[in-house]
Amino acid sequence: MGRIFTVELEGRSYRCRFCRTHLALPDDLISKSFHCRRGKAYLFNRSVNISMGPLEERMMLSGMHTVADIFCCCCGQNVGWKYESAHEKAQKYKEGKFVLERGRIVDEMDLSTEVYIDTRSDTEDS
Repeated sequence: MGRIFTVELEGRSYRCRFCRTHLALPDDLISKSFHCRRGKAYLFNRSVNISMGPLEERMMLSGMHTVADIFCCCCGQNVGWKYESAHEKAQKYKEGKFVLERGRIVDEMDLSTEVYIDTRSDTEDS
């Protein structure tokens, strides 16, 4: 199959729950109010380190859409779907966007950056 090259995102990122591969940045988060069969889901402008399944017509709560399931490129777990096209005019804003299922991702901060916390008291006791 060959070597898998992944994109490393800097700072806080959403990652695959199963293998911790970077999937998306908080700056690309559009909405936290999406739902899927397994629970909550988030809508993103962009996602990295994914592979797409075949396109299919799927009836969603918001109407008929052409979508493709998306999978983590490292572990192969289904992490959500991509909207390719919307059949209803009011849903066109979703086209080209990615939905990551909340139960299949984790929100992690990049712990490689140093953080200094001043634990000294502002007032000194005499």
